[in-house]
Amino acid sequence: MRLILSLALVFALASPIIAADPVKTAKPDQAALEQAFAEKLTGAALVGSFSTDGKDGKAGDKYQIASAKKLQGDTWQIVYKAKIGEQSVDLPIAIKVLWAGDTPVMTLDDFTIPGIGTFTARVLFHGDRYVGTWQHGDHGGAMWGRVEKTDAKPAAEKK
Repeated sequence: MRLILSLALVFALASPIIAADPVKTAKPDQAALEQAFAEKLTGAALVGSFSTDGKDGKAGDKYQIASAKKLQGDTWQIVYKAKIGEQSVDLPIAIKVLWAGDTPVMTLDDFTIPGIGTFTARVLFHGDRYVGTWQHGDHGGAMWGRVEKTDAKPAAEKK
């Protein structure tokens, strides 16, 4: 009986090691990850919800992205389709994208968007989902949702 318990313990402790997937431990191809991220965001919308610290509940949220492309180093250009008053405007925004392995994280620090305000944010993308934190002046909170393809393109490309 002692032998059976000892063998069961050995197999239980060794099974995570045996089951480890060596393919997942390989370093991902950064250029391929960046290309996939650019394609995922170009012509897409971030559709979800946000919460505000200190307030109950959540509200709907949507960010149209006309295009995304890597510029240099960690800097990316995201063309955000903003609605200011009654007018739709394409706003090219330089955003730093850092990588946690194969997971992109958009970072924005005290970035002022004319007519909208100053923001700090961290937004992580995984699969077709995003989640993050945001700060706008003296209030902030969390945001989450899905990346959904749309037909959004920069105005210069719609002719």
